[in-house]
Amino acid sequence: MLDIHVELVTKISISVLCGTIFGIERQLRGKPVGIRTSILIVIGTCLFIHLSSQIEGIATDYSRVLGQVVTGIGFLGAGVILTKDGLVLGMTSAAVIWVLAAVGAAIGFEQYTSAIIITVCCVTVLVLTRFLEGRFKDLLRGVHEDEE
Repeated sequence: MLDIHVELVTKISISVLCGTIFGIERQLRGKPVGIRTSILIVIGTCLFIHLSSQIEGIATDYSRVLGQVVTGIGFLGAGVILTKDGLVLGMTSAAVIWVLAAVGAAIGFEQYTSAIIITVCCVTVLVLTRFLEGRFKDLLRGVHEDEE
């Protein structure tokens, strides 16, 4: 019984860490899906996977639970996408929500190293892309040019 609690505390702790890393990057830029939301998405996804692993019996199918999480997270992502004067805004935030759920699922499946690597890699992409957009104005053509 104690092992289950240690396992759950480990999963929640890593979920909070990964969600915080994503959330800080988003929040510092004033984007949707800040620290609280990021942490909650990672924890929520992790817990759905964890709880499904606690169900014993023939009917246990983690892929079905994961599929339903992916479907549900799509609704959250759709909620941050807006159109304004022919521009589509919020696609990056929607993609971040999608990745946050994937990180939570990895943690739920006890793939801790993968979850941390994915988190660091994705946040690096977000930061590096923003840096490159600042250096090379041609990267702001199209959808992003009116956001600045």
